[in-house]
Amino acid sequence: MPSMQSPTEFRVPPVDAVQLETRAQELGTRSIKQKAKVQGLQLAIRMMDLTTLEGMDSPGKVRQLCAKARQPMPGRPEIPSCAAVCVYPDLVSVAVEALRGSSVQVASVATGFPSGRTDRATKLRETELAVAAGATEIDMVIDRGAFLAGRYGHVYDEIVAIKQACGRAHLKVILETGELKTYDNVRRACRIALLAGGDFLKTSTGKVTPASTLPVVLLMLEAVRDHYLETGQMVGVKAAGGIRTSKDALKYLVLVNETCGDLWMSPAWFRFGASSLLTDVLMQLEKERSGRYQRANDFSVD
Repeated sequence: MPSMQSPTEFRVPPVDAVQLETRAQELGTRSIKQKAKVQGLQLAIRMMDLTTLEGMDSPGKVRQLCAKARQPMPGRPEIPSCAAVCVYPDLVSVAVEALRGSSVQVASVATGFPSGRTDRATKLRETELAVAAGATEIDMVIDRGAFLAGRYGHVYDEIVAIKQACGRAHLKVILETGELKTYDNVRRACRIALLAGGDFLKTSTGKVTPASTLPVVLLMLEAVRDHYLETGQMVGVKAAGGIRTSKDALKYLVLVNETCGDLWMSPAWFRFGASSLLTDVLMQLEKERSGRYQRANDFSVD
């Protein structure tokens, strides 16, 4: 089916790379201390999607990850649950059962993750199976080959089709920004995903380097902010890949607050896709509480 969008709809103004990187660097130097730091770290946990996307994934590993998402630090009720657990479609039902009765959402990758190199019928079927199994969020990958070849209408149409297959489930559109190479390409990909009805823009699969960076996420935040001002529709942003420390997480939260404001300071509108980040955040929270650093191996890894 040909795209219903005119090619002119996908045009975007060029990105001033120097200005973008300077702004990201300036915001990244903001200091957050004491009570505000604790609140920021707890919010970061509430925004985390814990992920296991390996060929050796098993029902037992998924149940263990779900238990961690529900209660990141047993015996510490003030530590909140994570936002979601993300798994492959065939393990969605395991996660649904393990998370029943909690606030943690079940997300599933789909559409030939991570490469997206499969036909559309297969992508739609995979999405439908994940939703039928109980996934409330779908993380799809765009066809980067089509995008880089200038077939923007194809990318748009595919997002529209996957969004329809999601039904009530939210759709996160993974741009894989490390493969898009330029800020102009990232801005155009954001525009296409927003016009196609994506509920979230997501930086990357975590399988490609570079993954999430402050300038790229700033660019994506500006895109959803401008879309909101233009249409009144809020769209979320998910920073995924390469975010490992509490210090990094707080930098991203400053970016969100300064760019989009308080409305986006919620798991409904901003997420971290970084399972390894949780351990460092828990270590920092324990240090703020007790005044002493704990060892990383005092905390569960998966």
